[in-house]
Amino acid sequence: MNDLRAERLQVMLSPEELAAIDDFRFKHRMPTRAAAVRELLRFGLAAAGVDAAVGVKSSSFGVFGRGPDGHTQGDPESGTGG
Repeated sequence: MNDLRAERLQVMLSPEELAAIDDFRFKHRMPTRAAAVRELLRFGLAAAGVDAAVGVKSSSFGVFGRGPDGHTQGDPESGTGG
């Protein structure tokens, strides 16, 4: 298991919600449902005005940038936490 993602979050979805996530995943060529959910979470946080590493490439598939101590909120390009 990836030490940077040690927390598990279980979510129950309706068939329609799962289909929407799968549609998003395949449209954006994401490797897993988890990657798609993280990306959608990042979009939602940004829409709510939370700085969720704006400018991160979707290939990073992370909500926050990774610092030396794991996930930290900050600039993922410079590696600085916030």
